[in-house]
Amino acid sequence: MNTLFLGVDGGQSSTTALVGDDTGRVLGMGVGGPCNHVGAAEGRERLARAVRESLEKACVQAGLDPHDVRFEAACFGMSGGPADKQAILAKVIPARILVVTHDALIALVGATGGEPGVITIAGTGSIAFGRNAAGETARAGGWGYLFGDEGGGFDIVRQALRAALRFEEGWGPPTALHAMLLEATGARDANDALHIFYTLDWPRSRVAALAVRVDEAAVQGDTVARDILHSAAQNLAALCTSVRSRLWKTGETARIAAVGGVFHSRMLSERFRTLLELEEGNRCVPALHGPAEGALLEAYRAAGLAPNLSGAN
Repeated sequence: MNTLFLGVDGGQSSTTALVGDDTGRVLGMGVGGPCNHVGAAEGRERLARAVRESLEKACVQAGLDPHDVRFEAACFGMSGGPADKQAILAKVIPARILVVTHDALIALVGATGGEPGVITIAGTGSIAFGRNAAGETARAGGWGYLFGDEGGGFDIVRQALRAALRFEEGWGPPTALHAMLLEATGARDANDALHIFYTLDWPRSRVAALAVRVDEAAVQGDTVARDILHSAAQNLAALCTSVRSRLWKTGETARIAAVGGVFHSRMLSERFRTLLELEEGNRCVPALHGPAEGALLEAYRAAGLAPNLSGAN
């Protein structure tokens, strides 16, 4: 049996584990439950359970006995950061080298195939993260919905609701976003929609999912929606530029990738790319792999290896 490696993407909705051999071949994949919020005892048990579940499924697919497997190196990229998780994972995973890091790093490594670069992530929230050839890292954003997450899905919908409220109160321009939000929420008016968004029935992820409706309005010619998307693209480009400027000199080539549901908007993603490519040296590239593959690549890196992945989705 070849030497084994493990990469795990521990997210707020699910946990994905990939088992690979020392040639970079992915042998098995398994998906378990969420593993965030480990502060309380039940959270720590949830983390251990999700990791065991995803690992067991990955081992079964790989034809391995999950109770008799040991890894040369394992990397975990965790939503919410690595704090307080190292000790828990050390008891669950038999690995000579155990790396516990944050989800932005494994997203970057997956997107660039392990090469230096910058990744801008815009889903419900937003963050930019980079690592250069010297191994130096930098980040910008990721402050959460109260203090940041500019350009993320929640922020886009928040701006849309503000525009609808201004229109309704007579101090903002007409916008199709008003009718869109009432239809999507079943609200009587924009003020009612505001209160609906504060309820448990509308968590931030559900609110953020309405960003696609803002994109639809922009494509259909609504100038307010278009301006919101252009502003989001500018904010995301600014996060990326901040990271890039701290890790690369002007004119040096920097590989840049963008991932997350917000970038499904063609209008926003094209604006984002245009803004970045105004600076010499920026090279926007499509993401090669997902974050679980990035975690596996980082496990190889921790062991001094740099294989190309094969068999990965």
